[in-house]
Amino acid sequence: MSRDASSPIGRRRALQIGAGVAGVAGLGAVGFALGGDGDGGTAAAYPEPEYGDPDRTYRLTASEHEIDIAGGDTYDGWTYDGSYPGPEIRALEGERVRVVVENDLPEETTVHWHGMTLRGDNAMDGVPGVTQESIAPGEEFVYEFDAEPAGTHWYHSHVGLQLDRELLGPLVIEERNPHVEYDAEHTLILDEYLPEEPRVESADGTDGMGGMGGMGGSFPGAPPAKGTLVNGALPSDPAEFGIAEGERVRLRLVNAAAATTYAVGIDDHSLTVTHADGPAVEPVTVDTLEIGMGERYDLIVEGTSPGRWPIRIAPIDSVAPAGRAILAYEGTTGGIDEGAIGGRRLRYPDLRSLEPIPGVEGSSDRTIDLELSAGGTMGMMGGSGEDGEWTINGQAFPDADPIRIEEGDHVRFRMRNRSPMRHPMHLHGHHFQAGEVVKDTITVPGHMGQIEFDFVADNSGTWLFHCHHLYHMETGMVRIVEYE
Repeated sequence: MSRDASSPIGRRRALQIGAGVAGVAGLGAVGFALGGDGDGGTAAAYPEPEYGDPDRTYRLTASEHEIDIAGGDTYDGWTYDGSYPGPEIRALEGERVRVVVENDLPEETTVHWHGMTLRGDNAMDGVPGVTQESIAPGEEFVYEFDAEPAGTHWYHSHVGLQLDRELLGPLVIEERNPHVEYDAEHTLILDEYLPEEPRVESADGTDGMGGMGGMGGSFPGAPPAKGTLVNGALPSDPAEFGIAEGERVRLRLVNAAAATTYAVGIDDHSLTVTHADGPAVEPVTVDTLEIGMGERYDLIVEGTSPGRWPIRIAPIDSVAPAGRAILAYEGTTGGIDEGAIGGRRLRYPDLRSLEPIPGVEGSSDRTIDLELSAGGTMGMMGGSGEDGEWTINGQAFPDADPIRIEEGDHVRFRMRNRSPMRHPMHLHGHHFQAGEVVKDTITVPGHMGQIEFDFVADNSGTWLFHCHHLYHMETGMVRIVEYE
């Protein structure tokens, strides 16, 4: 879709930075206005938006809408343009994109463009209280940014738990010079089926949500999902993706779930991974992969086995029912074939980006140690902070010190996970390098798992760094990254 954006930019009220401000408090962890000193903050201006001459213009309306899950189930959700997932936004690498967002919701909202580096466009990052005032009901905001990097990305609300009300959609940036050939493509949005209002609940070691292995303890988490969706469809009436014998089909996988990591495989077919979080990687062939919240992978599947094969989406460390879609060969009808899935599983060290980040070789100018844990007695493995919080270095946002970096520095984040749960950590405004792969979201394993990544501080502004498990973010696992 492409419409003229002739509507005026929504009005901008001056806001006082601080957690108790009317219209800001109560929007959730990233809905609080974010002071620069970690102790409540002081008044500050938002980054000044810049607008130019866009190559493509879209309009999105966020509103309450009945969501029809394939199979006949309906529930009340919040959507963009009345559809779930929201409409695809697509552009060519390097183009200027404008998106006019109208808020017809009963609450304030914003939109974050997950995967976009937004170089020089910090005002467009969609974080309330950091880069913009939230869009009030009945008002509009005009987002504009350069379409880079190329690859599979997505957009979603960044206010409170609104992502889990289904305010999300695909954002595809086409490469000007693809490094792999393919005949067709499909985008698969993986998500939980939660036909109720999202809320923070307590997850303990017996419900499977954290994979705690009977350790006991209680953690703030998500309501149990009632199913797994692929493009809004349950396995009872699954989404179908076409392929012809001899074709090479590109599957763009987006994990848009609020709280679930998935394992993905296709019966009797291999998966050749070609992109991770957008940027291209050397093709690597596996049978299955795990994809954490916020992560994206692009795959090439070759049409070598005619039939109707299940694309299996299995939640990890969760009691949620599995999801399924169908890889349907041209001319096939009827039932679903059953085959086998091999044992080659993708691991981060298998991924080698074609264009590593320059400037991250050797020792860093600054290394920042980050300990991920749950607060209080829930930490189980040495966590501090209050019960009901997820913490970074013992601090739960918004009562957390910013991470300060300097322009031009080679920065290393060294993360250790002292909790039993996975944490998919996402850095706004930057891609980073972990080993030999360039990403923007990476999952730190539980039970003392460790991951480090490097990036160059070359995109001035104030940016969010947080766990993309929505309920961990909502209860404190957030930091602000500030350029000095």
